[in-house]
Amino acid sequence: MTNYTRNIVRTTESLAARTLIKGATVLSMDDDIGNLVSADILIEGSTIIAIGENLEASDAVIIDAAGMIAMPGMVDSHRHSWEGQLRRINPNATCLEDYSNATHFSFAKYYRPADNYIGNLLTALGCIDAGITTVIDNSHNSRTAEHSDAAVEALFDSGIRAVHASGAPVAGEWDKAHWPANWQRLQEKYFKNNPDSLVSLAVMAQLEPELWAEARRLGLPIVTEFFGSFMASELESLHQRGLLGPDNIFNHCTSLPDEGWKILSEAGVRVNVCPRSDAHYGIEDGMYAIEAAQRHGIAPGLSVDNETSYSTDMFMEMRVAFYLQRVMGMHQQHTCGSKKALTTLPAAQLLKSATVDGAYCAGLQDKIGSLTPGKQADLILINANDINLYPSGNAFGTVVHATERSNIDTVMIAGRIVKQNGQVLGVDSERLRAAIDESRAHLFAASGYQPDIFADVFLPLE
Repeated sequence: MTNYTRNIVRTTESLAARTLIKGATVLSMDDDIGNLVSADILIEGSTIIAIGENLEASDAVIIDAAGMIAMPGMVDSHRHSWEGQLRRINPNATCLEDYSNATHFSFAKYYRPADNYIGNLLTALGCIDAGITTVIDNSHNSRTAEHSDAAVEALFDSGIRAVHASGAPVAGEWDKAHWPANWQRLQEKYFKNNPDSLVSLAVMAQLEPELWAEARRLGLPIVTEFFGSFMASELESLHQRGLLGPDNIFNHCTSLPDEGWKILSEAGVRVNVCPRSDAHYGIEDGMYAIEAAQRHGIAPGLSVDNETSYSTDMFMEMRVAFYLQRVMGMHQQHTCGSKKALTTLPAAQLLKSATVDGAYCAGLQDKIGSLTPGKQADLILINANDINLYPSGNAFGTVVHATERSNIDTVMIAGRIVKQNGQVLGVDSERLRAAIDESRAHLFAASGYQPDIFADVFLPLE
């Protein structure tokens, strides 16, 4: 399957002219709208028109949301989507080298465009199923122009909202002649004359001013894997030269000294943090950096990072964030005598990180992130009558501390329903699984990997 056929997902319904969601408990994440015990949401085309009680729209398609919680779709601020078919292949990884052994240093080198396509498609559909309506796709396996095309087309086909950040491979042979000219080619082929596209373009680059200059010539955001204690020494020079700005998106930001945070804050750099990834792979001190970011006036988004060791679930990301912050804050107070240590992240604040702050990280805060009239209708409906959620003693607590993917009844992106009655729509499951299985068989054979679904460790292949 060197080539790929775009026949796995089909759009099942035309966009309704008007949709009226009736009787939901609304967590708008908008300070002006507030939270409503029972309210209606009127949508016209792709846009939220009104939120309130007893709205009337005789010509609208009605969604009965009694007993449901309506909230904005969540934003995953950093995901390596091309790795979708490698899910949980390395569950006991303890460091970044372990992660790389099961991705960059092995399978990534043998990816065909078809493998990029199915990896991205599977990741995007998993996001939709889990209530993630927007993803920043960190595509650091753009081995050829055709690989990049495949990744972008998968995002289009899935129906997700995405920022595709095209990045160079980390290992193996690849077509260096197309780099970084590929960015302009992608822009002209897919995005230049497509202003209403759900997918937009960014770039991946490390602290490489020459690549940043090319990205800025094209007007593209710049995504960087930023590990604070290792890279902090370069920030002062970059800042003095005027090379840091709001078009920078920094992932991780672990163990960054206060001086570095001050620079990021002053420059307006956007940040996302990775509760599970930083802990799972023991990145620097293993603790995600939300407290330091917030102390310096930065509200970071949350990110899943990858699925090679754990799930696509943003609910679990919020829960891990809560408990890591809780135990570390208590440790600092009890052991270190710190009176300023943050010991609790309230559920509402964590949900803001997964929605509003993620939208800001993606540069889409004017379009998504809250249920606000005038914004795009990216939202989810959670069935609070499900046996694991009922009764809902606190709406934010129900979402953050108890909700699972299976509780999501409906997902809407730009006014179009993409999950309904608990099922992602338009997916040919047999074709999807066949394409995944073919991709995995190719990657395993090409890399010499012998699958062992009970293995404790993923051993280096070379």
